[in-house]
Amino acid sequence: MLGFADNTPAVRRPDGDQDPDAPGQPTGLRFRLLGQLGAEAGGTSLALGPLKQRTVLAALLARPNTLVPTDLLTDAVWQDDPPRTARKNLQVYVSALRRLFHSVDRDDERVVYQSDGYLLRAAEPELDTLEFESLARAGREAAAEGAHESAARMFSRALRLWDGAPLPELRHSPVLRATATRLTMRYVAAVEDWAETQLALGNPRTVVNALADLAEQNPLRERLRALQLTALHRAGRRAEALAVFSELRQQLSRELGLSPSPELEACYRTILSDQAAPKDVPADPAAPAGRPRPSLLPPDIPDFTGRAEESAALTGAVRRGERLVLVTGPVGIGKTALAVHAAHRLRNDFPDGQLFLRLRQEDGAMRPPEALTAELGRFTGDGRISAADPEQGLTIWRSWLAGRRMLLVLDDARDTGRVRALLPVAGDSAVVVTSRAPLAGLCSARRIDLPPQTTAEALELLAAMIGHQRFRSAPAAAERIVTACGLLPLAVCVAGHKLAVLRHVPLAEFADRLSDPHCVLDELAVGGIAVRHRLSDQWNELDAPGRATLARLGHLPLTAPFTLDQAVGLLGRDRRQTLGELERLIAAGVIVSPAAEVSAHTARYALPPLTHIYARECR
Repeated sequence: MLGFADNTPAVRRPDGDQDPDAPGQPTGLRFRLLGQLGAEAGGTSLALGPLKQRTVLAALLARPNTLVPTDLLTDAVWQDDPPRTARKNLQVYVSALRRLFHSVDRDDERVVYQSDGYLLRAAEPELDTLEFESLARAGREAAAEGAHESAARMFSRALRLWDGAPLPELRHSPVLRATATRLTMRYVAAVEDWAETQLALGNPRTVVNALADLAEQNPLRERLRALQLTALHRAGRRAEALAVFSELRQQLSRELGLSPSPELEACYRTILSDQAAPKDVPADPAAPAGRPRPSLLPPDIPDFTGRAEESAALTGAVRRGERLVLVTGPVGIGKTALAVHAAHRLRNDFPDGQLFLRLRQEDGAMRPPEALTAELGRFTGDGRISAADPEQGLTIWRSWLAGRRMLLVLDDARDTGRVRALLPVAGDSAVVVTSRAPLAGLCSARRIDLPPQTTAEALELLAAMIGHQRFRSAPAAAERIVTACGLLPLAVCVAGHKLAVLRHVPLAEFADRLSDPHCVLDELAVGGIAVRHRLSDQWNELDAPGRATLARLGHLPLTAPFTLDQAVGLLGRDRRQTLGELERLIAAGVIVSPAAEVSAHTARYALPPLTHIYARECR
């Protein structure tokens, strides 16, 4: 997941784009998070009190209608240095907020206390984030049904709620800083959805104007860039589109050592040939109509190191005729890198082509079936496989695939249903699936569970990125760096890219930065790539009980495995309930379970180190 600028601008709509369905001036209590924190009643702003009281309110509003543990509120207000009176102070702040809300409506029981936490009740019209999510969701549903005019209205109403970067005055709190990042990510995704509907309606100039500043501030977000390129091309500004792509390619190479994605490369070729760009993922103009591309894989990872055993297991399984291979592991473990690397080694085994299909959007949400069938339709050249009827399109796709020998890589699956819908009914094609979760429903799959890299593998990866001479100058510091990264390839890559840019920073100094668990996630961010964003996606996928369990487990000592009895003591539940909670987190790919068979009371579970640190932030 790539990062976002804090000063994201509002979308500039064309003149006369007024929404007749927009609500009038609210008369009741209304809260704002999309900009500076605010509350008003009948159009009159309310005085929300001192900084710490506003911090408490923002933390409650960030999780509306959900119990927010007292520990999380304490962390939001005081970070890691709460006073002994923190709990009493929180009660004072909440009491003051209650009095404020009662002054507006005496019958308003807005904030309630429940089992060591507080819950703030808010209906959709009362909180801008709830209204934003509802409108954006309605827009996506309308777009999926082909109702682009209705979708454009919904997206415009949602974006009109945005009033600048969220919570600028409360960014001192890591908890609220993460909230602001999450809200900004959702905003940018909504802008992209709006832009797609405008392109579908034939308004490329509107999109060009609206995306100019946003693309400049988020230059490495590829979906946004693809929309910008398509809009420029359709608006008759082909030379500008080519210049934008050239600049982006240089920036990706300079800052990250990467090449543009296949989608962006295909968009570039479309512009070069001066053909009309498609409305979704750009098609490859070099592909003959009605035939699959020989290969549509991301570039192989230039710094791919280690994983020799797992790579051999994956390629060996496919060559032995196993038609479904599942690669699993926690966030950042390198599942996609391994799948892509192996797929390149298998290219000659699949003469009918290879396809890499992302199952998630940039914001971490699952791609709708309509988007998947639209992409499959363009790949196959079969007009019957389209977004108009996803169910029928997927049936035709499975039949189409059964008659060919292809390699399909399904990246970042969340559930078995989406995977099963894409599997061939028969034939010689093979499918490689990557997922954080074990996907127990895929009973026939050959499973490859990725552990963290060995220290030697992680050091080899870091040395390849920063230079062997620099690595040899401080091998002990280098080992401290990869250890602080939890031996996760993603984290090691981010650290390596950052050190490659900051050549003046000694490895020992950077290792010292990473050794502080309060700073390590802030340090592991470069060029729009942040480990915290990936961990945030994982956190947001959990339901409320799962997040509460993970936050409680954050109290455990860092890097130490834990037992069922320790979890029982932390969660305050009986052994059976606790075991159920742990196994749900294992099924979500959050907790690492023992590799060998052991009884429940002797098993030793583990939280990946960076997940553990993130859970502590969210306590």
